[in-house]
Amino acid sequence: MSYDDRLYFNGIDAATGEYLQAPCRPEELARSLTGGAEPDPDPPSPELLERARHKARGDRVRGVATGIDPCELAEAGWGVVLPAVEPGSSRARRQQEILAALQPLLEHRRAQATRHDERLFQVFDGARGLRPAESKRQFLGRHGAGAGPVDPLKVPYYLLLVGDPEEIPFSLQHQLDVPHAVGRLCFDSPEGYAAYAHTVVRAETSPVPPSRRRELAMLAVTHPGDPATALSRRALVDPLAERLASAAPDWTVRRYVDEHATKADLARLLGGDATPAVLFTASHGVGLGIDDPRQRSHQGALLCGDWGGPGTGPASPEHYLAAEDIGDTARLDGLIVFSFACYCAGTPRLDDYGHRSGPGVRREIARAPFVAALPQRLLSLPSGALATIGHVDRAWGTSFVWPGTSRSPQLAAFESTLRELLGGVPVGAAMEYLDMRYAELAAELSSELEGLEPGELHDAAGLVTLWTATNDARGYAVMGDPAVRLPWPPSTDRLRGRGRVQGPR
Repeated sequence: MSYDDRLYFNGIDAATGEYLQAPCRPEELARSLTGGAEPDPDPPSPELLERARHKARGDRVRGVATGIDPCELAEAGWGVVLPAVEPGSSRARRQQEILAALQPLLEHRRAQATRHDERLFQVFDGARGLRPAESKRQFLGRHGAGAGPVDPLKVPYYLLLVGDPEEIPFSLQHQLDVPHAVGRLCFDSPEGYAAYAHTVVRAETSPVPPSRRRELAMLAVTHPGDPATALSRRALVDPLAERLASAAPDWTVRRYVDEHATKADLARLLGGDATPAVLFTASHGVGLGIDDPRQRSHQGALLCGDWGGPGTGPASPEHYLAAEDIGDTARLDGLIVFSFACYCAGTPRLDDYGHRSGPGVRREIARAPFVAALPQRLLSLPSGALATIGHVDRAWGTSFVWPGTSRSPQLAAFESTLRELLGGVPVGAAMEYLDMRYAELAAELSSELEGLEPGELHDAAGLVTLWTATNDARGYAVMGDPAVRLPWPPSTDRLRGRGRVQGPR
């Protein structure tokens, strides 16, 4: 397996059919992002550096303190975080409507978390909620928690954020996700919250539906003349499918590629007659300009094999799967979706990678930050999904290939996260491996920056590559309750064995 020295990411401008960022070499990326100036990355938090030090010592790192089982809510705790609101205001009334809609889920989690101690279930709302412009450190400090491993008696390990990214910023979600297991719910109406609450309670209190099988579906879209999707197919999906088939012999791993990766195939996997328990997708995510009226509804939609590839013209709705393509009758009970694609979890207001106007100046890519419409739709159906894992902003090939490693696949974080999910670990705890990768990259970036003297010339291309990879690693996010897990008893064999990858059925 061989690759060139360029960096890739998976995103297409639907209006033009061209890359949102063309594949480029590190030195070209440095010039593009910084306009020739030195990059000015933000320093990593102390929590990131501490976690990286633990990993360097070979420790088994979890967000919770030693002796606490992160898979047991009665030990790890569960909480819900909402924006702070003024009593009696219209926002306060809406918040109460949302909490009422979520009540079945809240009572279910309260019963699980408080078997031994009432403090392990908390609702951070009203004056206790997240204040405007409040940082992660300030929020946790106000509730008695500091840096280091999570003490669930102060702030629970599992935290469900409820609100849009204008009220609860993506940056705060990323920061909290380093020590905690974090997910987000964001719907346009209380009915969406109510539907999701019933989905989770039904999945955790009812027998597994006969139609739901221990099946992992892996869909990889490739387009002619498109090295970005060729790379994600050959260096991510193909080897990952083989590893998981071997590690999980009691699971069927089924691969959907080439002519089996069309929009119709993806629709069958998302509520049709081929819906698995876990779906992993690798494709381009649809990107649209800040003034395009489709941006809110279509950005982050999954571009499928129906499109002819770069240079063949715009990507039209018949080429990609968007929220509007998922009907009300779709049955996703018990499904967890993990997508590698640009914007498939959400879009920030400012480009995390764009400093073209000068150091520290970030380009506006949306009028306001927003959660992608597709995961919102999947989670708010009457028989909806349990959770989605996706990417905020653009997703880069540095997630799974790395300079200096002969371009061999770097799959440990993806494989570990998926193995944990298949083994019955809650989605938020399974994400620890991706969080640890972010911590390691941030610590390396910090070390590089500390070694520089003012005005010193250095390898701008290498530093920008590391900075880009750190931002990319930070961007993975859970939509849904981070405490949900697949509706089967946890695996007892630690997912070791032999299996084989199967094709579409």
